[in-house]
Amino acid sequence: MYERMLNKENKPNQEEIISHLGKRAYNLLATLNDRLEERYDIKRELKFPFGNNYGWGYKYNHKSTHLGYVFFEKDAITLLTQLPRVSSIDEFLPKTNQVWADRNPCGNGGWIEYRILNEDELNDVVKLLENKKKPLK
Repeated sequence: MYERMLNKENKPNQEEIISHLGKRAYNLLATLNDRLEERYDIKRELKFPFGNNYGWGYKYNHKSTHLGYVFFEKDAITLLTQLPRVSSIDEFLPKTNQVWADRNPCGNGGWIEYRILNEDELNDVVKLLENKKKPLK
């Protein structure tokens, strides 16, 4: 469950990404893309970062600000990002609070890895990213 695309030698095309994710997870990815494009000047790149454990995913930037990586998994997508301190974490879902509590500390914030399984979690991820970079719109 939640297997990632770990074959570095095979750069996936759009059809392979959709097939790997499944319909529900692909819809979450498409919705996340739309929400980020509504808020930021997005540059999206297909990448295989950090060695063999993370696999293929999209790297999202707003101009020179790195927003995060979204990795492709069977039936899910996972965001990996570094966030500054989140002051109003209590306004989020219990899962989001737990992801923040379990973060890898770095500076005033930390690195989070958030597996997105539904629309509510996706909404929280978008709000978390707004702590990193205020939306343009």
